[in-house]
Amino acid sequence: MLIIGLDIHRAFAEAVAWEEGRLRRLGRVDMRRDLLAAFAAKLSPNDVGVIEATGNATSAAAVVAPHVKKVGIANPKQVFIVAYAKIKTTIDADVLAQLYASGFLPEVWIADEPTQALRRQVTRRNQIVRQRSRLKSVIQSILHSHLIPSCPHADLCGAKGRTWLIEQVVPQDERLAIDGHLREFDRLGEDLQVIERDLVRSALEDEGVKRLMTIPGVDITVALAMKAAIGDVSRFDDPQKLVTYLGLNPSVRQSGQVRPTMGGSPSRAVVMRAACSSRRPGRPLVLPDRCEPSPCGVRARRGQHVAAVATARKLSVVIWHLLRRARVTRGLDPPCMPRSLRDVELKAGSKAVRGQKGAAHAYNIKSHREEERRWVEQAEGAYARLVAGWNPRGPKRVGTDAANEARR
Repeated sequence: MLIIGLDIHRAFAEAVAWEEGRLRRLGRVDMRRDLLAAFAAKLSPNDVGVIEATGNATSAAAVVAPHVKKVGIANPKQVFIVAYAKIKTTIDADVLAQLYASGFLPEVWIADEPTQALRRQVTRRNQIVRQRSRLKSVIQSILHSHLIPSCPHADLCGAKGRTWLIEQVVPQDERLAIDGHLREFDRLGEDLQVIERDLVRSALEDEGVKRLMTIPGVDITVALAMKAAIGDVSRFDDPQKLVTYLGLNPSVRQSGQVRPTMGGSPSRAVVMRAACSSRRPGRPLVLPDRCEPSPCGVRARRGQHVAAVATARKLSVVIWHLLRRARVTRGLDPPCMPRSLRDVELKAGSKAVRGQKGAAHAYNIKSHREEERRWVEQAEGAYARLVAGWNPRGPKRVGTDAANEARR
């Protein structure tokens, strides 16, 4: 059995082979699908391939995998020698092969093709949203440069915002620039609708996404982003591993302060956004002990920012239970779930049916809404009375001080 180390780049890959404690160079391989497949066809079915995680590592692994026993993708952040190597040539391929042979190679999880497609679509949507936000900022900066105040309407590029823009007096060249930015904004909006239509169609076929939408603050966008980031939830044996994967677990610094790990992944930002909007007026709290300003809450003891991270951490635990154990939360109002699913169906291209009472028609009756609100307020009041006398340090044990003094 040979261990094939591949240090792949954009145009070529350096290949080495580890056999019985010795390294042997295999030369360079052009990063083209046909040439890489021809190189992989020369390998033995018992060989193992090792690749460093890069932008094209997944495609390269898919080409090599049918010809070898296994293909592992190494995490460059955890492989200290690879991540901080001063010479980025065949040394990486050598180290990858040696680490795998010794059993110390940290590998990353390779998602299946549907999950990879979902991740790509979610990434494209996020990029378009950022570009549209940047165009709004550019238009607003043009107005500020000519001493024009901010738009009084919520959406600068909406119908009211554009009517307000036409009334503003700016030079002719600036007017042409604003019109060009608006046309680009509309074009990106069309692309966004196509991507969102494809995303919601995949969401309608996924029961896990529907279960995530039962959490207050988690809409179809957040649910799809979390599903794409997590992938196969069975690879997390317990909720704490998912918390660590999202970068929300606390870590102890040398200064003695406990801080959450700063995971820069987009999934962490998505969970934080969902956690900040999980508290809605008139609905039961999913995570009341984190976001409530009661004396026993984290917000009162540690501040609003720490409470937001704690809420996101507990929300990730809820997500794990929903995906792993197929449970449904009770945080969402019962009439709202059919309405949310119907909105998803309309975004997916379903025809609108008018003149019929849908499953969420009861939510339009004021008496039903007021009754549900009273139930929620009663539940929140009962929870507040339950935790009113809670001691965060726990009950004091009798004889503990005396026992400590005896040990000293």
